[in-house]
Amino acid sequence: MYCGFKNYVLSSQLTKQIVFTTRRIIYIMFDIITDSACDIVREYAETHNLKLVPLYTTFDGVNYLKEQYDITHDEFYRRMTDEGAFPKSSLPSVQDFVDAIMPSVEAGRPAIVCTITSYFSGSYNSACTAKDIILEDHPDAKVTVINSLLNSASFSLFIYQALQMRKAGYSYEDTIKVLEALRNDGRIMFTTESLEYLSKGGRLAKTAITITSKLSLRPIIVMKEGEIGLGGFTRTRNKGKSNVIDMIQKYIESKGMPIENWDITVGYCTNLEEAEKYRDDVEAQLGVRLLERREDFKTRISIISGCHTGPYALGIACIPKYTTIRL
Repeated sequence: MYCGFKNYVLSSQLTKQIVFTTRRIIYIMFDIITDSACDIVREYAETHNLKLVPLYTTFDGVNYLKEQYDITHDEFYRRMTDEGAFPKSSLPSVQDFVDAIMPSVEAGRPAIVCTITSYFSGSYNSACTAKDIILEDHPDAKVTVINSLLNSASFSLFIYQALQMRKAGYSYEDTIKVLEALRNDGRIMFTTESLEYLSKGGRLAKTAITITSKLSLRPIIVMKEGEIGLGGFTRTRNKGKSNVIDMIQKYIESKGMPIENWDITVGYCTNLEEAEKYRDDVEAQLGVRLLERREDFKTRISIISGCHTGPYALGIACIPKYTTIRL
């Protein structure tokens, strides 16, 4: 129904929030904030009313650069491939999260803050501390911090579900319930050239790293329920890519839901041409359209993830659609 303002529509389906829409912009009465480990590119975030809190990277241990703000994906990965650099990552500060959340509080809007899995980063703790600080002066503020238990492309799908729920008119409370129900079922599986970068970050056991190095094996990495592990090894990159498709397919089948009930995406670091060909292969085998092929959804493996995977990671992520969760 029309609310009396030219070119604006008031949705009558909402109970606890009001949505005004134009052809290009959506104004919703709760905000979504995420750290940049979600792979979502800055331009997409800005056009979809999503606030990014950047993590940091450093090449020298002294100068820390904000992901996507002080350094681009292209520059970051160029330095890894051309210079052989081994960058390190760092979490957002408490103040970074305070600065991101306060505009929502001052505007009287609830805020949902989603972070990379706490197994990988202290981002969740920074966000929780920021929330506590804000509530000291604003005890009535509605701020919820969610540990996504995810990273990279699977985290991007998690954030996409949040955006879709907000667009569909879900309440703040119901959106939180669905996100908390979805996070354990998100998966990402990827292949990379070696475990060299993961070894420097202490993410995997040294024995696995030694074996893959001596035998020139390419690892398959699986992330589930917040933690990372080895899903297997292959001799060639093409075999690794093929195995990842098989593994994702088997995982989805094991959950007992039709594949149409899942959002699926391909994540890549540097080689877009290879990623597009891989998307063709994934769609052909799984028989579905990837999210980025169905609509405007722009992601790239985050700089922070790249610190640990290296510049040649390529993989697939999946998560059940928000509509599969009954409230």
